[in-house]
Amino acid sequence: MRPTLLAIAALWGLVACHVQAQQVYRCEIHGKTSYSHEPCLGAQVIDTTPTQGLNRSTGKVQRHPDVQREITHRPIAEAIRPITGKSPEALAVDRRRMRLSATDKLHCEWLDLRLPSLEAQVAQARADQKGQAELALYQARLQLRDLRC
Repeated sequence: MRPTLLAIAALWGLVACHVQAQQVYRCEIHGKTSYSHEPCLGAQVIDTTPTQGLNRSTGKVQRHPDVQREITHRPIAEAIRPITGKSPEALAVDRRRMRLSATDKLHCEWLDLRLPSLEAQVAQARADQKGQAELALYQARLQLRDLRC
């Protein structure tokens, strides 16, 4: 009986509504800095993780629905971790990609594996190779965005 409840909880967690968190990029173009959801050449990823919602002045907890949803999903993800073998973050990615086709999911997974190596190449590239490395990273980020990974 208990495994059935966990399986139902897992399905509920995967089927629940979700809002895709968009990457925010810091771009410097002609000496001017801008922030955008659109990647650009030489973009830096900015962490836009929301706070947990405690209002310092009133002491009341005021949470955005996205934060509340994350707080609700985390214990469920931890409870089904022995069954799925996936972390709460991995399950959140699965929820976000649930509606993608199988080929798009595979492409997203491939890009997930490729992105850290591309970022490392940009960081380690010599001046004459930096442009090519940044272009490859830019194209991978565009594919991630276009596929809605």
